Amino acid sequence: MIKNAHILRKFERGYAGKEKLSFHRALKIFEAMWMEARALGLIKKGNGLEGIEAKIRMAKIINGIK
Repeated sequence: MIKNAHILRKFERGYAGKEKLSFHRALKIFEAMWMEARALGLIKKGNGLEGIEAKIRMAKIINGIK
């Protein structure tokens, strides 16, 4: 349990400023996180764009775009 969030935020800001990731290293981290999310069932397999047309149409109606 984190008892002093202020100290943690300060540490994270300092660490993030010093840490330089290459594109390939960042991509490997992203892919590992993606695979973990899929293994946990947080991201469904399949086509992510399925039903996008209906969502775009609905967004246009809600936002008043003709």
